[in-house]
Amino acid sequence: MTTTQVTALLPMIATGGFAVVVLLLISIKRMHSLTSALTIAGFGAALFLLFYIRPLLPIDVTGLIVMDGPAYIYITIILGSGLVASAIGYGYLERQDEHKEEFYLLLLLASTGASVLSAASHFASFFLGIELLSVSIYAMSAYITARPRSIEAGVKYLILSAVSSAFLLFGMALLYGETGVMGFAGIAEALRSGSASPAILAGLVMIIVSVGFKLALAPFHLWAADVYEGAPAPAVAFIASVSKAGVFAVLSRFYFASGFHSIQDVGVIFISLAVASMFVGSLLALLQENVKRLLAYSSIAHMGYLLIALLARGDGAERSGAIYIAAYAVTSLGAFGVIASLSTGRGDADRLGDFRGLAWSRPWTAAVFGAMMLSLAGLPLTAGFIGKLLVAASGVGDGLWTMVISLVISSVISLFAYLRVVMEMFRTEEASFVNGITPLDSYVLGILMLSLFMIGVYPAPLISAVDSLIALK
Repeated sequence: MTTTQVTALLPMIATGGFAVVVLLLISIKRMHSLTSALTIAGFGAALFLLFYIRPLLPIDVTGLIVMDGPAYIYITIILGSGLVASAIGYGYLERQDEHKEEFYLLLLLASTGASVLSAASHFASFFLGIELLSVSIYAMSAYITARPRSIEAGVKYLILSAVSSAFLLFGMALLYGETGVMGFAGIAEALRSGSASPAILAGLVMIIVSVGFKLALAPFHLWAADVYEGAPAPAVAFIASVSKAGVFAVLSRFYFASGFHSIQDVGVIFISLAVASMFVGSLLALLQENVKRLLAYSSIAHMGYLLIALLARGDGAERSGAIYIAAYAVTSLGAFGVIASLSTGRGDADRLGDFRGLAWSRPWTAAVFGAMMLSLAGLPLTAGFIGKLLVAASGVGDGLWTMVISLVISSVISLFAYLRVVMEMFRTEEASFVNGITPLDSYVLGILMLSLFMIGVYPAPLISAVDSLIALK
């Protein structure tokens, strides 16, 4: 590796290096405040290094990693989300009886894995990134060992994710056996020289199954509601933002760089997954009395919407996918940040009744949570509206009418689920969770709410920045 190639990896090296520092600190002396500060500093340093390496883009690092504009965008989202998750996790963990410090170590390791995924251009980096991300999420989901549901969430995710990894490896093995290469570009060359054999298509289907599990696309979504309900709120905030961004980034790169986007049958598979996810997520969200489960089913629908950006081939399709992921990350972090700030050591504030009367007892918290619900619904002036508008425009531009119509119908259906939460906050009864929100939580939620409306009201700077980075390929 050259010095320039090593320099291009500095953001990943920073998160990995700070993970080692946090590990050493835990082994010497447990200090929650210092561990939290080091983690936030690690994410901050990695974000700073991203600005430092931008002039180097695009650069190929040993054939395993491609640091280009799209990778830069998704790594920025991942590191920013990781920073926010570590910040909202501090007050939450302070109220728990568990050891707190290892949670930050897991955040740094998972973010490193997601960053590797975002820049992966080879099956080796693809698998290493997704496993580093997944193994860390197992532990984060089961982190509160005093809660049976937390242990259940971790075990369910572990078992089903292991099956998903097996599908991924078998799919990679079939593609390697047929093409003789493991790099995404090499697969595209092999496909151009000959037609896709049944073994190649079978391998691709296995990879789609694995990625479908990671994104919680229907019908591979059955783990999502249980894991979202049982896992600690900061962990779910991380899963909903960082995990989805990393996996979608590698799916997008693999789908186009390997040449599979030119196979019509593959497009039909993704259209089916997208439409099924939109309606399954929206309809099941209507039935939930648990807010975390409601948000889990909401995430299924949103990943269905996101697939429109993957399948559209217009000039703005890649931009719409990146902005949608950014808007969804801000919204998810805000929603789960409110849940984390209201939670106590007894459990998370995740029942619908826990938010009853919140608008009267805590207007600021209710305003943030209400804004996040409206953004998930895609109402104007919010980031969610801009994300859906751009994705729908991409679909219309490429003639994906089935998906666009499904987006509109399922969005109307899901609106009722989000409005139930908003209406509950305006009831006169008092909420059952009464712990005070910490200054750090309030500050972080304020930044997220400001970002939500900045993207929704004036998205031009974000769109311009994303366009300039996408050109660096």
